[in-house]
Amino acid sequence: MKYLKNIGTKAKKAAENLKRIKHSKIQKTLGDYSFLIKKNEKKIIRENLKDIKKAKRKNLIDRLILDRNKIQDIQDALKIIKTFKNPVGQILSKWKRSNKLQIEKVSIPIGVIAVIYESRPNVTADVAALCLKSGNCAILRGGTEAFYTNKILVNLFRKALRKNKIDENCIQFIENKNRKIVDFILSKMADYVDVIVPRGGKNLVEKVQKLSKINVIGHLEGLCHIYVDKNSSVEMAKKIILNAKMRRTSICGALETLLLNEKIISSHGNKIIKALIYRGCEVRVDDKINKHFGYKLKKATEKDWKTEYLDKIISIKAVKNVEESVSHILKYGTMHTDSIITNDIRTAKYFLEGVNSSIAMHNASTQFADGGEFGFGGEIGISTNKMPPRGPVGINQLTSYKYIVKGNGTIRS
Repeated sequence: MKYLKNIGTKAKKAAENLKRIKHSKIQKTLGDYSFLIKKNEKKIIRENLKDIKKAKRKNLIDRLILDRNKIQDIQDALKIIKTFKNPVGQILSKWKRSNKLQIEKVSIPIGVIAVIYESRPNVTADVAALCLKSGNCAILRGGTEAFYTNKILVNLFRKALRKNKIDENCIQFIENKNRKIVDFILSKMADYVDVIVPRGGKNLVEKVQKLSKINVIGHLEGLCHIYVDKNSSVEMAKKIILNAKMRRTSICGALETLLLNEKIISSHGNKIIKALIYRGCEVRVDDKINKHFGYKLKKATEKDWKTEYLDKIISIKAVKNVEESVSHILKYGTMHTDSIITNDIRTAKYFLEGVNSSIAMHNASTQFADGGEFGFGGEIGISTNKMPPRGPVGINQLTSYKYIVKGNGTIRS
């Protein structure tokens, strides 16, 4: 497609130009973008309402909404991103060889990052800011469900770039709604795009990981677990679980499967399950727990242990000990975020070292699986790849590196 190749050509050129832009200009652009967002708040909300009116599913509307509070969240994230030092050109390590060669490992931008995402319009602002701050250019393919919101947020960013005499093609938005666009990006854009980041449902991410001829940063599912140990506070456990499950059910850091030590079904399970039901959560449990409740609860099946609900539904299983909880997570988990609630340091250590999650937590809600909460100022996504970057991907994770080797007429014998 000429349309996409034209976008790719502009992005490559902009990436080269960006290498010569002073960091102070980038900082000024981020500040101007924040100002433009505030100045155009009513317009953004108006465009966002166009998208919301077309949405049908409640959990989709939750992802789409961009009200004054969420716009303020975007501005707060921009302020934090501005506070970080320039991640490019940092000497990560250096050493001198016996032959007097001096070697430095120096951070560099990745280049052009294509982000394919659904629903969340705040991703547009996060990605634009994080990419620019880390010296990268971005090609954005947002979901059609957030088309109008994404478009105004990109246009405001491009306006901030023009104001500071930076190539506006550092950020480009694919307005063409043709579904074949994504297939073309994945299979035909390797000469223009260095990394693909998919953000969205399982079908989208699975497709990208399967078809892409370009390196992919991302996660397939966020099937998050919490294990409640026998040595734990029932009040702490209840508070964390209600937050992890019910704060926002549609995000990838939401709790989906709760693992309860079988010795605390009566003391902890009773209060936790009743609290979840009271909050409107559908509870699905195994036979051990159901027996305690007189078999009045919905029975969990094998399918439930494999399901990311993204809804007010939770599956609960009784386990003998921390070892069984880790085994369950290794079998059914998606290497996203898993947490243990315990007062026993040794048990916590076993769990944290045993799970292969990109984010492992102790006495904390899984909803903290977020670059903003990590102090990254936002994230381009969460990666569950075994190879880095892993976990929330912020500005420091959006760089690569090169080795700079300095000699003095040095030759190899």
